[in-house]
Amino acid sequence: MRNGGEAGSLNWFDAMLELIALVIEAAGIAVIVLGAVAALLIAVLLLMRGVGGAKAYHSLRTNLARSILLGLELLVAADIIGTVAVEPTLQNLYVLALIVLIRTFLSISLEVEIDGRWPWQKARVADGDAPPA
Repeated sequence: MRNGGEAGSLNWFDAMLELIALVIEAAGIAVIVLGAVAALLIAVLLLMRGVGGAKAYHSLRTNLARSILLGLELLVAADIIGTVAVEPTLQNLYVLALIVLIRTFLSISLEVEIDGRWPWQKARVADGDAPPA
């Protein structure tokens, strides 16, 4: 954390940024946990309706991946605020770059898992429509 001239003292702006980063981080964790619970409940409901194990399993994986993806986005936002705004040292920026790289890889992997194609392929033309001019 940045010092206001005295060791251990934070000004109000730094304290607010730290709190904001903490709240966003908690929201990211909550999204992942609650999303996992919701995905499990949806899969159980599908099984109870008799749609079959394969469809329930696919639903579980897809919904779980979506919640993890959204949670990762929030965690990256919290890391950016926490690293750049609160503690902008060169070492922390390297750690942030590594974290963002790992989470980006995970996000792309989850997108492929959910949609069955690379994220940049979404803009491709489907169903024979003419490409945008």
